[in-house]
Amino acid sequence: MTDSDAFVEAVSEDNQTALSRLGSSKSLYADTGGEIDTEPVLEATADAEYAAWQTFREWADDEGDDEAHAAFEATAEEEQNHYETVDGKLDDDEYEPSEVPQLHEYLRNREDTVERVGALVGRILASQRSKDQVVGYFVGDADPQTASLFRGFGEDLDDQLERAKTLLETVCDSDEDWDRAQEAASGAIQAAYDEYVETLEGMGANPKPVC
Repeated sequence: MTDSDAFVEAVSEDNQTALSRLGSSKSLYADTGGEIDTEPVLEATADAEYAAWQTFREWADDEGDDEAHAAFEATAEEEQNHYETVDGKLDDDEYEPSEVPQLHEYLRNREDTVERVGALVGRILASQRSKDQVVGYFVGDADPQTASLFRGFGEDLDDQLERAKTLLETVCDSDEDWDRAQEAASGAIQAAYDEYVETLEGMGANPKPVC
């Protein structure tokens, strides 16, 4: 495989069930511990954005490939801006993100550039689904301004995906590289999905969406 569009399509197809469930209303239910209200939704979002900022900052700090370094640094700056924006909307001025999502534990264990770029694609695909649920919450809550804010975050994710696709074609020099990147992308999605399942089952809920 030498085509980043085909790569994203293959990863999405291989992880169709997980991505579909991460994009269901139960995802927001899991993220908020069953408290689907404005403050818990914002706190869950702040946690995710903070974790992403820290992950990509760490990657940028120790990345030897110049193009990957620049991409990770740009992504870290975007996620920092997302976090600071959400933090500014929280009622709790002293709120501090604490737990690291399993997705970001997985990402932080990737040390190879090819695997990092692949995992970045997986993280973006998973995050796009969860962002849609946050937008939907604020639309339903008759808060179009905040819904528009999170749509903007989603647009940043679209830009990040294009950046990651360009990077894939730069760092993947062989079929083996593409395979490793694809495995890392699926691993990132699976890490997010595993936490989704574990959280819902721990709450006594069925992780399968009600159709």
